[in-house]
Amino acid sequence: MLRTHTCGELTLSDLNKEVTLTGWVQKSRDLGGMTFIDVRDRYGITQLTFNSDDNAELRAQARELGREYVIKVTGKVIERSSKNLKMPTGEVEIKVSKLEILNSAKLPPFMIEDETDGGDDLRMKYRYLDLRRNPVRNNLVLRHKMAQEVRKYLDGMDFIEVETPVLIKSTPEGARDFVVPSRMNPGEFYALPQSPQTFKQLLMVSGFDRYFQIVKCFRDEDLRADRQPEFTQIDCEMSFIEQEDILNVFEGLIRQLFKNVKGIDLAGVPRMLYSDAMRLYGSDKPDTRFAMQFVELKNTTLPETKAPLLWRGGGEAIFPVFDTAELVIGINAKGCAEYTRKQLDELTDFIKRPQIGATGLIYCRHNTDGTLKSSVDKFYTEEDLKKWSAAFNSEPGDLMLIMAGSADKVRKQLSELRLEMGNRLGLRDKNKFSPLWVLDFPLLEWDEESQRYHAMHHPFTSPKPEDIALLDTNPGDVRANAYDMVINGTEIGGGSIRIHDRALQALMFKHLGFSTEEAQKQFGFLMDAFEFGAPPHGGIAFGFDRLVSIFAGLDSIRDVIAFPKNNSGRDVMIDSPSTIAEEQMKELKIRTTN
Repeated sequence: MLRTHTCGELTLSDLNKEVTLTGWVQKSRDLGGMTFIDVRDRYGITQLTFNSDDNAELRAQARELGREYVIKVTGKVIERSSKNLKMPTGEVEIKVSKLEILNSAKLPPFMIEDETDGGDDLRMKYRYLDLRRNPVRNNLVLRHKMAQEVRKYLDGMDFIEVETPVLIKSTPEGARDFVVPSRMNPGEFYALPQSPQTFKQLLMVSGFDRYFQIVKCFRDEDLRADRQPEFTQIDCEMSFIEQEDILNVFEGLIRQLFKNVKGIDLAGVPRMLYSDAMRLYGSDKPDTRFAMQFVELKNTTLPETKAPLLWRGGGEAIFPVFDTAELVIGINAKGCAEYTRKQLDELTDFIKRPQIGATGLIYCRHNTDGTLKSSVDKFYTEEDLKKWSAAFNSEPGDLMLIMAGSADKVRKQLSELRLEMGNRLGLRDKNKFSPLWVLDFPLLEWDEESQRYHAMHHPFTSPKPEDIALLDTNPGDVRANAYDMVINGTEIGGGSIRIHDRALQALMFKHLGFSTEEAQKQFGFLMDAFEFGAPPHGGIAFGFDRLVSIFAGLDSIRDVIAFPKNNSGRDVMIDSPSTIAEEQMKELKIRTTN
């Protein structure tokens, strides 16, 4: 090694030692006859001192060093007169006797500091420089620790790590595939895997009853903060189990990660039905760090005997917005009765954005003197508003925010407003963690564009045994043997008990619109395997990037990935994707010149 120690380990116990350090110049300072230089490596920073009284030539050499020069220094560990107790090496410094420049450096395009002046695009172009910054490097260290904990836990539970193919067959379900042309098979293409789903099921047929893989997956879909075209999953499958076994094993994994990485003891992971999540939060991934559950004033989708009449004034239908709505629903923002008209207008503008698409917002203040005041007072009496207050369980100082419309749409719109209020009220603390299992998803969802049902998760998900008969009569009511894990309003994992019977799998393909021939062409290998003794099995996959970003307190997964793509799916550092040579195109039989 060129060094005897790293830049993050020397302390007072090393006084008077002759040491050699290597690293990058973080900054330099000239003070009278002294020059101080901070040298940095992955492990920390150590201060170097050069005194012209001792060696003027050496000090002159040090004064020529620029930021990010790579250097090697030898010297004696001495005690600092001005200590910095905020850093591990802050009580010592190196009195340098020898300096060697291993490599010079151009001036970086942005400051290599915790708080940098570089924007996102610039930092992604020079990602190798951005990775020198402590926050980004620490995120990758966290990722490494979490990966090791995952392997340790699953190995202790007798899981076997098996690598599955990266060049596979394109399938029509799910997101778009990335496809790879085959030179040896002109006109035919591989696909990059969106997940190892069918392979891990085949491993269960093979008798590997506990499999896992920390695996790269690929989806050609529009990007956002929690999506990248290539991402990493903790992919797992188990045989001879039921849903309860999956929930217990992988709740244990999450609890171990929190305990050993974050030092947090989770009491357990509560469970919620999908139907309740949609009813109370308007989302299948509710943020349960705060309450603010939905309150229904009117719901015409319920039997008449259960439909509250709280929207009616004096027993008559007098407010068309409510009267014609399928659902009237709201949230109670505790302590917000003093919101100004400007603040209320901001909330209205927020829900009217095209991404949300609401038409308006109605409010009712529960004033501190106990009176009630709404934005629709001309339609309602004080007695009417008292019914609202009772439904919302409001107290003096609270603000009721109410929306109306078609049931599915207004629930999603109110969900966005709820999250916005959570942000405004500081209820979405990144240092607080609220995991949740969401259970019993619908098996199928109707797609208006294609006029057919699609699998909500994937076509290998098993229906609840008691609901199988509904596939022929009411397919939309069939519940899946499926489960998601949600943390702080982000889905970080999902899975299901799989179909392991050929006849049931064929029935599922039929309801998804596959002909017998199409199903055999796409998935015949899996159905054939089911005829050779497939065990009952199920599994789960966690989005590893998302999980790490939540542990790091970040909104975007890009900063927990070493070399991410931008929002256009480009790697601006290496300029990819890019064109390829005409000769390569000809070899692949994609295009030829005249």
